Amino acid sequence: MEVKSVFEHMGFIPKKYTCDGEDVNPPLEIKSLPQSTESLAIIVDDPDAPMGTFVHWVAWNIQPTGKIEENTMGTFARGRNDFGRNSYNGPCPPRGHGIHHYHFKLYALDSFLNLKNGASKKQLEKEMKNHILSSTELIGLYQR
Repeated sequence: MEVKSVFEHMGFIPKKYTCDGEDVNPPLEIKSLPQSTESLAIIVDDPDAPMGTFVHWVAWNIQPTGKIEENTMGTFARGRNDFGRNSYNGPCPPRGHGIHHYHFKLYALDSFLNLKNGASKKQLEKEMKNHILSSTELIGLYQR
């Protein structure tokens, strides 16, 4: 399984997808999904944040698809990010704090998950633990 976007792996994320721009999710192109995939899950986090890993997006029960469109939350379930919202919030590192690495992690699952909207990253990771068929990661960079 592989995921691509408008930025290369270890390339800079365009401003549009950050708090300095429109703050919308970038499009994600997904290739080579396992045939038995029932749903997808996404976690986006920043391990370079000053207070420890900061969660930007948690989503699950996404229909298996070849593309998640830009600026769409779709009809899938959404978890609470560290901004306190059930949505995508893009890179927004402190000014002068150097380059941050944003990990876009995509998971192909063998089932839909029984989690309520607002679940945390940890709750999602626990719930999907025994259901992961495949996973991949795209790392984008951003600096203010």
